[in-house]
Amino acid sequence: MYIDEFRDYCLAKPGVTEGTPFGPETLVLKVMGKMFAVTGLDKYEFINLKCDPERSEELRERWDGIKPGWHMSKKHWNSVFVDGSVPENLIRELIDHSYEIVAASLTKKLREELRLLNN
Repeated sequence: MYIDEFRDYCLAKPGVTEGTPFGPETLVLKVMGKMFAVTGLDKYEFINLKCDPERSEELRERWDGIKPGWHMSKKHWNSVFVDGSVPENLIRELIDHSYEIVAASLTKKLREELRLLNN
């Protein structure tokens, strides 16, 4: 998955914005202001995605291209490499999973605003 495909896929989701709060070399995607995906702009090697802790362990055991989140909570974040070692359909599924986890953790007010964006 190329960076423009990744970016377009994320930005097509309701309530998603992008920014570079950690500097111009790091792209951060947020749903309703909460981070769900992070990647490098200068070096697009992997995407950090939030993941259910139990599923994280299973994914890391099965796929060489899925590692504990670089510079993130190793329990809740994975680094998913985009070098072909992880199938694109799985990368999309993990982006969706990260988005859904973060959206579910939003305040009631923000979840309602997001629900209205979905309609």
